[in-house]
Amino acid sequence: MYSLTPTTTSALAIDVAEVAEQITSAIRDIVFRRLGRKGIVLGLSGGIDSSVVAALCVRAVGPKRVVGLLMPETESAQESLLLGQLLAWTLGIQAITEDISAILEAAGCYRRRDAVISRMLPAYGPGWTCKIVLADVLRGAPYQVSYLVVRSPDGVEQRLRFAADAYRAIVAANNFKQRARKMMEYYHADRLKFAVAGTPNRLEHDQGFFVKRGDGDADLKPIAHLYKTQVYQLAEYLNIPEEIRRRTPTTDTYSEPQSQEEFFFALPYDKMDLCVWGRNNNVFADDLGRMAAISSEVVARAYQMIDAKRKAAAYLHEAPLFVEPLD
Repeated sequence: MYSLTPTTTSALAIDVAEVAEQITSAIRDIVFRRLGRKGIVLGLSGGIDSSVVAALCVRAVGPKRVVGLLMPETESAQESLLLGQLLAWTLGIQAITEDISAILEAAGCYRRRDAVISRMLPAYGPGWTCKIVLADVLRGAPYQVSYLVVRSPDGVEQRLRFAADAYRAIVAANNFKQRARKMMEYYHADRLKFAVAGTPNRLEHDQGFFVKRGDGDADLKPIAHLYKTQVYQLAEYLNIPEEIRRRTPTTDTYSEPQSQEEFFFALPYDKMDLCVWGRNNNVFADDLGRMAAISSEVVARAYQMIDAKRKAAAYLHEAPLFVEPLD
C-alpha cells in the first residue's frame, strides 16, 4: 500500500480529445479490418454509457453505418425511450424500436418473478411494483445484504429479507430482459452484416454488473477501460444532450424505479470509481477516504466488496471451456 500524493488525486482525469481519438481509431480497426463488418449496432438505453458509445461509433464510422436499437418493455421507464430517441436524433443515426414485452411474456419473465414474490408476500399481485436494493454501506451497514422492496397500488412500501434461492430466482427471471435485448441486437447485426457494440464501463466490467450472454456479450466494448467518471468527461466533450448527462444512472430493469447504486454498487459511481482505482493502486483506506470524502471504514468495506464482486465476476467473464485444447 502507499499514500496518496498531490499528483494521484487527479488520477481519473483524462485528455478527452486524445482518448476520443484513440477509441474511434480502434473502433474503425476492429469493425472494418479485424471483424470485416460494415457498421455497428448497439442498444440505446437513454443512459450515459450507451450514449457515449454511440457518439464514438458515429465518429468512427459515420452516422449511416450506426444503428441504435430502442428496446422497451412493459416495465421500462418512458424516460429511457425518450432519451434514446433524443440521442439518435442528435447523432443523426437510424433508430429502430423493438418492443420486447411479448418475448418476455412468452419466456415467463414476469410470471416466474412474480410467483416467487407472491410466495414471500401473498398479497403481491397486479398493480404492485418491485425492486432489489442493497444495504447502505455509507450509513453503516456491515454487510452487502439484498432486500426486496415492494410497493402496493396504494403506495405502501415494504422491505423484505431474501432467502438465497428466492433472490436467485428473481434475478434469473429478470435476466431474460438483457438476454432478449442482446438477441435482438444480433438479429439486426446479422441482417446488416454489422458488429454489435457493448456499452459497459470499467466499473461495470470489473465488478460484474452485467448479465452473462446478455448485456455482457458484444463484438467490441469501446469504453470498458474507462471509469464511469471518465465516461462523463467524454460525454461533455462529445456534446451528449444535457438531459442524458444529468440523469441518475439507473438499471431500468425492475418495475419500481431503481438506481444502480442501490441495486449493485452500494456507493455513488464517483466514489466507487475512486475505490476501485484505489484498490487497483494499493492506496491506503485512510488516504482514499480523505480523497473521496468518506470514512476509512467505508473504504475498507468497499475494498472487501470489490474483492468479493471480482471473485463472483470470474464466472461471468469466463469463456466456454473445452475438455481438450483445440489446435
